[in-house]
Amino acid sequence: MGVRVNTNIEAMNAQRNLGITALAFGKSVEKLSSGLRINRAADDSAGLAISEKLRAQVRGLNQAQRNAQDGISMIQTAEGALNEVHSMLQRMRELSVQAANSTLSQSDARSIGTEMTALRDEIDRVGNSAKFNGQQILTGALTVSQSAGTAIVGLALNTTATASISKVDVTGAKASTTYTLTSQAGGKVTLTDNAASPNSQQITLDATIGADGTLTASFGTLGVTITIVGASAKTAADLATDLASKTITTGAGTAANFQIGADSGDALSVTFADARTSNTTGYSTLSANVDTFAAATGAGIITAAHTLTDTLDVALAFVSTTRGNFGAVQNRLEHTVASLGVASENLAASESRIRDLDVASEMVQFTRSQILQQAGTAILAQANQAPNSILSLLR
Repeated sequence: MGVRVNTNIEAMNAQRNLGITALAFGKSVEKLSSGLRINRAADDSAGLAISEKLRAQVRGLNQAQRNAQDGISMIQTAEGALNEVHSMLQRMRELSVQAANSTLSQSDARSIGTEMTALRDEIDRVGNSAKFNGQQILTGALTVSQSAGTAIVGLALNTTATASISKVDVTGAKASTTYTLTSQAGGKVTLTDNAASPNSQQITLDATIGADGTLTASFGTLGVTITIVGASAKTAADLATDLASKTITTGAGTAANFQIGADSGDALSVTFADARTSNTTGYSTLSANVDTFAAATGAGIITAAHTLTDTLDVALAFVSTTRGNFGAVQNRLEHTVASLGVASENLAASESRIRDLDVASEMVQFTRSQILQQAGTAILAQANQAPNSILSLLR
């Protein structure tokens, strides 16, 4: 091999390898200092895309957990207010029973009427003032109209045996939404909404209509319940066939929407009923009957008291049902929070395996690069000294 002065191939080779080693050393330092295996797309382009998607899901699930917990607080606020409404209604019923006794004088009845009126007004005040984060929650502002949802009530289902739809409850459904029923073998029925990303729920109907002549098809996730009446000979398979292609369209309104998942379709619609006595659907004629009782005289007091007692029974049942619905939703949300926590934890673990650094493994590479860098530097120094041997030839 010739001896050259102008081009030191050995030094160039040592320098090239030292550059490669320095690059690997720099990457190890970057990974160890950040704790991440992927610091830029070049580190693992496919892994980066997958981990970013997982990271979006994890952050979405964590926020959904907070949303569900806020939803629980909102429901607890409404249910707490209704607890006081319940207490006032119980007191009013106690007074109506007392007023139906002939031992009371006219002035006694007036005193009862005064308390009755005050309690009625307080129920309305509680309904108007109950708020969560500035939103009124017991005035009916967060409800969905059922008028459109009852369009298929009375529809005959007569494939083999006779049955019909007696009631459609959409209080938990989305407003201004069309839901379509489809059937599958084995008495299975699926309800799907018309959202851009459709949400659906499949249930299996009871084998036959119950002994009481009713069957309830509850699509709890979508907030729709269908009540069917008919003969016990009506089978689930017949009902599934009859319900196919039927649609339910909810009316206007804005129920509370709880975003309880990382994706747009993972939402829960909750109705907050009007708890004021002006809600004649729930309270019947309670407010008017209180006024009638307060103005009654003589024998009319007992008659008015009896009427008021019956009306208060309706009101108590309405508030009990409303509170029961709130309790059911709260229990569901508590399970949702637990489920979201598990999902978030598992997705975070998966994202960590892709994105986070195995420090022990990287330290092996770091040590190797460090030794190679030091050795490369020493060899480069030796290679740079090699041309000095030419001087001995020139002496």
